Order: sequence, then structure tokens, then C-alpha cells
Amino acid sequence: MAEQSMEPVEGADARVERLRVFLVDDHAMFRAGVRAELGAHVEVVGEASTVAEAVTRIAATQPDVVLLDVHMPDGGGRAVLDAMRRTHPQVKFLALSVSDAAEDVIGLIRAGARGYVTKTISPDELTAAIRRVADGDAVFSPRLAGFVLDAFAARPDAPVADPELDQLTNREREVLRLLARGYAYKEIAKELFISIKTVETHVSNVLRKLQMSNRYELSRWAADRRLV
Repeated sequence: MAEQSMEPVEGADARVERLRVFLVDDHAMFRAGVRAELGAHVEVVGEASTVAEAVTRIAATQPDVVLLDVHMPDGGGRAVLDAMRRTHPQVKFLALSVSDAAEDVIGLIRAGARGYVTKTISPDELTAAIRRVADGDAVFSPRLAGFVLDAFAARPDAPVADPELDQLTNREREVLRLLARGYAYKEIAKELFISIKTVETHVSNVLRKLQMSNRYELSRWAADRRLV
């Protein structure tokens, strides 16, 4: 993982080594990479690739911190948080996602996550972030903190409820965002680790739900809502 501008916490390794961490991500290779990078600093007590697996296994293992992906085919991080926060309030969640979209950050924090970092974070910085979340701090990648400040200060430019946007799944929003940024279907497929056919299906669903006819209308719609 590439370096990111978060200051490492001094002495983090010593304090983190006893922490019990659970991984939730639908990409097995990514989970394996995180395990390899964090294994010397924390005890990885389990992992899951779906919401149902995550809910069952987190309840069984009772980790200190859950590293939680935002977008998964069956509901993603928000669904895990919704299922766990009332029954297991002692478990802390740190979102670890490829997405840096304001609505994803704010949605996860409102659902109960203690922090949100992107997958460009370095192993040392991720270790420090886990320790800070376990200690009760809130942790964000630097540029994402502004989204949260805007939302909770109720500023006019903060994201608000949008009925049209709410009808899209997390994956459809992610495809829409990349499409609006000018990505070709092949590039979107590579970025999200899905097939081109799956990208086409998502785009078709978005067009149908938003009652639009082409990607150019979608791009304008996404730009108007600051999703790009």
C-alpha cells in the first residue's frame, strides 16, 4: 500500500501488538495482504467476505477493532454496522476503503464507524490508526476529515439526503462515480475488480433507476451532486 499523509503514532507497535483485529473485505487477495502487513503488530482473529459472514464471525470472535470495507455486493460496511452496533457496542469499526467519496465517509461515520481511511494508507499508518480507534479516538485520512466536519457542522455545502441517490446500491454509486470521471468500462472493471459485463449491468441499472438514456446525462447528474 502506498504512503499516505498521516503521522505515525510514536510507540504504536508496542501498544497495538495485543489488539485483536477482524478483516471484512470481499477481495481475498487484499485480505491476505493486510494480514501479512499487520501480522507482526496485531492478532488477526478472523475475516469475512460477506455481510452475513462478518456478522456471525465478529459476534463469535469479539475483536477489538474491525477493519471494514465500504462496498461489497451484499450491502457492504453499512449493513455490517447496522447489524452489530446495538448488540456489540464494545467492538470498534475502522472503515478501510478504496472510496474517498463524501457520502461514503459520512454514511459510515453516522452508522457508527470510529474512523475512515483509504486503501492507499501505509502499513505503519494503518497500525497507528487501529491503535487510535481502539483507544477511542476518531481517525480519518487527512482530506476526508473535512467531509465529516462539513456534515456535522450542518454547513450548506454538506451532503444531504437525496431520494434519487438513495435508490442506488453502493456498487452502483461507485460505478457511477468512476463513469462520471471519464473512466471507460474496461477501466472501471479493473478499478473495482469486476468484469466488464458486470459494469455494463450496473450502468444499465443506474440508467433505469434515474430514468436517463446515456452516460453523458449521468455525468452531469453526478457532477451536480458533487459525486465526481
